[in-house]
Amino acid sequence: MAKKLTVNDTDITILSLDEKDYISLTDMIKAKDGEFFVADWLRNRNTIEFLGIWEQIHNPTFNYGEFTLIKSQAGLNSYRLSVKEWVEQTNAIGLKATAGRYGGTYAYKDIAFEFGMWISPQFKIYLIKEFDRLKEEEQAQLGWDIKRNLAKINYRVHTGAVAKNLIPPELTAKQRSFVYADEADMLNMALFGNTAKEWRDKNPKLKGNMRDYANVSQLVCLSNLESLNAVFINEGMPQEERLSKLNAVAINQMRILVEDDGVKKLPKAKEKPQK
Repeated sequence: MAKKLTVNDTDITILSLDEKDYISLTDMIKAKDGEFFVADWLRNRNTIEFLGIWEQIHNPTFNYGEFTLIKSQAGLNSYRLSVKEWVEQTNAIGLKATAGRYGGTYAYKDIAFEFGMWISPQFKIYLIKEFDRLKEEEQAQLGWDIKRNLAKINYRVHTGAVAKNLIPPELTAKQRSFVYADEADMLNMALFGNTAKEWRDKNPKLKGNMRDYANVSQLVCLSNLESLNAVFINEGMPQEERLSKLNAVAINQMRILVEDDGVKKLPKAKEKPQK
């Protein structure tokens, strides 16, 4: 999937190739004054030396013999080398030439940053800054996804216990759905003090449900409550008794979680669910 960065009003594509981020040099060169091509950068002897060192460190199959030959010719007026030729002759992995919708020349981030220096020192600094910002946003989103997935996994454990212990085989699909909703609302009451409908009535302008707006502490507590509820159901405990116990657990755990400095340092959930 392609991602975008904007550096000095230049939109730059990032592709995930072989599970690595590669930055479009084709997009980056648009920020350089004058008519230039990636091949102009490859003509520079310093560029070839840098690429060779990078490949030797990161690429065990790099063809050093071919690289030595290319380096001996770099900088000469007659020297010409395309990205495709560089990759084919040396088995390089740091540069890639792609076709199709996002076609062009792409480079691993270290090489792209060096290419940014060729455009201008200022461009390189802003490129690194924007790339770091993108990675921070991805990490924050990953943290949110992990918390949501944790709640979903525990919910599957919980609903499995409901199906096994509370739903007789002769119930209709509509009746089974009602039991699930009732159990989910019981957990909502234990932790949030509202059913899903009550929350929607109080917050008609908000999208999603109350769990989408829960903070880190509430999501941790919710996961624990769902696991406990599955245990209580397997023990045959009536719902009224389970609600009382779970509410007491929620009050106790939330007091601990709210006061715990380690939990406070976890990434906060977004105010809205991502589309």
